[in-house]
Amino acid sequence: MTSAHAAEPIKTPDARKVELSVLIPVYNEVDNVGPLHEELDAVLRPSGRRYELIFVDDGSTDGTVAALEAIQARDPEHVRAAFLWRNCGQTAALSAALDLARGDVLVPMDGDRQNDPADIPRLLETLDQGYDVVSGWRRNRQDAFVSRKIPSKIANRLVARLSGVRLHDFGCTMKAYRRRVLAGVRLYGEMHRFIPIFAAWQGARVTEQVVNHRARTAGKTKYGLGRTFNVVLDLILIRFLQKYSQRPIHFFGRFGLWSFGLGIGCSAAMVYFKYVFPWPALLWSTALSPKTFIETPLPSLAVMFFLAGGLSILLGIQSELIMRTYYESQSKTTYLLREVRQGDASE
Repeated sequence: MTSAHAAEPIKTPDARKVELSVLIPVYNEVDNVGPLHEELDAVLRPSGRRYELIFVDDGSTDGTVAALEAIQARDPEHVRAAFLWRNCGQTAALSAALDLARGDVLVPMDGDRQNDPADIPRLLETLDQGYDVVSGWRRNRQDAFVSRKIPSKIANRLVARLSGVRLHDFGCTMKAYRRRVLAGVRLYGEMHRFIPIFAAWQGARVTEQVVNHRARTAGKTKYGLGRTFNVVLDLILIRFLQKYSQRPIHFFGRFGLWSFGLGIGCSAAMVYFKYVFPWPALLWSTALSPKTFIETPLPSLAVMFFLAGGLSILLGIQSELIMRTYYESQSKTTYLLREVRQGDASE
């Protein structure tokens, strides 16, 4: 067992020779990691590619650690095993695997054996047709209809519509990426399912491939209906990043200006009902009531809208400062340069 920091790739002399890295985050899959390794070995060894299998244990408590140690000892040429101190979630475990990977092509997959290793060669064939990302599509998904399939279909349609990336199954872990597409990618929360969206925004060519999805035969699922709410929240973040990541003041400032406008409208309505048409007082008396202002919610609404407007604009300014610090501290650019063509500049 080799100990290494999850964020620092292990350097080896032959690292550049690895063609394919298969990334497998696992959590309490003691009965699955052994058969999965055997399946992967049977598929990839005859291919002639130099490959590595990176298992990242996400704080398992059921004996998965010992099982992975045994697998790595039996197949040290191809298997690398990493162990997180505690359960950090699938995205964090996958991020650790990405940091450790050395291959030119990266293929993440689930460790529960529902993804079929036999699909990997077909994903690679599609990738070789000029694509940068090939996303798996579980067309015949072997999961519970109500708790898994229906929420998944709804979420996938929403994500495809709002992101502009027309895929049928964002939640399928099995995908194939060219390494350059994931350069500099950092994953947070549960954002691993949206990597094809980030790649498409970077100009990558994205397509999908139907893959086999198998019923779980061992272990327990870690996902439930409650995860759908996380997808909705992630979707809101994705939409914001897509449109306003480089100009957050346009989002918060627009909201602030609308709030100021509503505050002014409420103030004007207060004056109108006080001096022009005091309808609240007329409900009880024909005489003009001095309590007209406080008989409506307009004063409270006016104050609330003015405060919301001011805070929104201040938040937009703060977000602009954070955005500029993010780009300038890392010497990042707001554009992606594909190539430059020019004549001979020598004299």
